[in-house]
Amino acid sequence: MRTFVAGIGNIFLSDDAFGVELARRLGSEQLPEGVTVADYGIRGMHLAYDLLEIAPDTTILLDALSRGDEPGTIYVLEIGAEHVVDIAPAAVDAHGMAPDAVLGLLDNLGGSAGRTLLVGCEPATTEEGIGLSPTVTAAVEKAVGVVLDLLTYKEGSETDEGSRGSTDVLGISGRSGHSGSAGVEGRSSLQSDERAVISNPPRR
Repeated sequence: MRTFVAGIGNIFLSDDAFGVELARRLGSEQLPEGVTVADYGIRGMHLAYDLLEIAPDTTILLDALSRGDEPGTIYVLEIGAEHVVDIAPAAVDAHGMAPDAVLGLLDNLGGSAGRTLLVGCEPATTEEGIGLSPTVTAAVEKAVGVVLDLLTYKEGSETDEGSRGSTDVLGISGRSGHSGSAGVEGRSSLQSDERAVISNPPRR
């Protein structure tokens, strides 16, 4: 079983760099066999072609995601095939990072990301600036535990009250407005199906 974890975001837009920082932190953790973690920044096309070559069983995307909750809220969402838009390579911004565009390109190329999860964080700000806000910096530590739990229990759905953090269980947001490298107000077109993923993932 191969699991690919990709951190995405723009390090020059404050909290939009959440996924990048989370990938960096995960790189210092002891991960299960078969797990690869990489930071893609805003290189959406690069990520799509790497996924095409790797063909993972599970992909976990790490990104800032604005859904209107309190800054620092951690989300776990599942992206199904029905949420992926049809997009041709010529239509992709090579320096864009909208997850739906990346997955749409991958699908157009004949590839698959396998089961796809998105671990997101509500940003406090995506104004120009280097460095996360204190709130999102603290959320990174919680998100490390969430991702490690998903890597161990990614096929399960049972809950455990002793789990670290308070992960929201959400389906894909209808027209969430998330745009990766362009900040959280942008061009995502992921649709809602309110499918549960993992509620308070059990500790390893």
